[in-house]
Amino acid sequence: MEIVALGINHKTAPVEVRERFSFSENAVPDALSRLRSLEGVMEAVLLSTCNRVEIYAVVEGQAGRALSQIRGLLAESSPDGVPSEGFYELSSPESVTHLFKVASGLDSMVLGETEILGQLKQAYSIALSEGATGKFLNKAFQTAFNVAKKIRTDTNIQRGSVSVASVSVELAQKIFESLCDQRVMVIGAGDTSEKTARALQSRGAKSIMVSNRSFERAELLAKELDGKAIHFDEWPTEFTKVDIVISSTAAPHYLITRANLEPLLEARGSRPLLLIDIAVPRDIDPAVNLLDDVYLYNVDDLQAIAEEYQRMRRDELAVCEKIINERAGGLLKRPDDGAEGGLSLRRKPA
Repeated sequence: MEIVALGINHKTAPVEVRERFSFSENAVPDALSRLRSLEGVMEAVLLSTCNRVEIYAVVEGQAGRALSQIRGLLAESSPDGVPSEGFYELSSPESVTHLFKVASGLDSMVLGETEILGQLKQAYSIALSEGATGKFLNKAFQTAFNVAKKIRTDTNIQRGSVSVASVSVELAQKIFESLCDQRVMVIGAGDTSEKTARALQSRGAKSIMVSNRSFERAELLAKELDGKAIHFDEWPTEFTKVDIVISSTAAPHYLITRANLEPLLEARGSRPLLLIDIAVPRDIDPAVNLLDDVYLYNVDDLQAIAEEYQRMRRDELAVCEKIINERAGGLLKRPDDGAEGGLSLRRKPA
């Protein structure tokens, strides 16, 4: 018996290739059934996300032959077949260490992220409910989940924020003692500004106002955020009420300058004002940073903060990989190694 893995991910192929092999949740049970019908395939789990499609299987006999059959099954789902490049094929122990890295967020686009763990648990749950797993994959996946937990608690791989939205929230929490009483204004209803507003709202931001050149779009986003839409030329009149501004428009010039902001600050007293400018070209004149109680961050500032956190996460990789290698080695111990709890993957004699 051997655990193998075949997959394609964001590192090995662009989205136009990955999307050809993605599976909807409803299609996974049938795919698992077809995988288990292949000669030599005893157990299987299928993971399909926006960034990866991976099949983990326990095979009997030659691993190469089983992987070839699995690749052929995938080819049936794509009119263009399976490309010669982009897919990776792994056998034990590499397949197991890869599983552990995926579960721990070490193989993700954002190093150390946790969303993939939930997706992996869901994929395993479906396979388990379909009777597609047995003692080998059950043990491997349960160990992977435990490894992910250990890495999360014993290392700093998830330290710090690594997206514009999460960095913005972190900055806001440093400037304001609490976000529960803070009011947010969104100028421009783009995707990133929406995510940032949602992130602030999830941490307790009190109310959200949305201003956009298209008032209909402002109304739509305001409704989704349980907020208030205001006409684009009216945002200065509401400015004294807000504490955090997220600006992301397509304006070719500064919307907020020192000259038009300074008079508005008089009515605010000494309340801090956080300005998050995620527009390119910029919406906010850098000179506003010279005003008292005004904190301005543009997209480069946010990315620099995120990159520093990414660097700190990368520094933890060696520690994480040591944990993974030790746990993978323990999982794959042969019975004659004297280890308890390991999986016997001894192949039958030819």
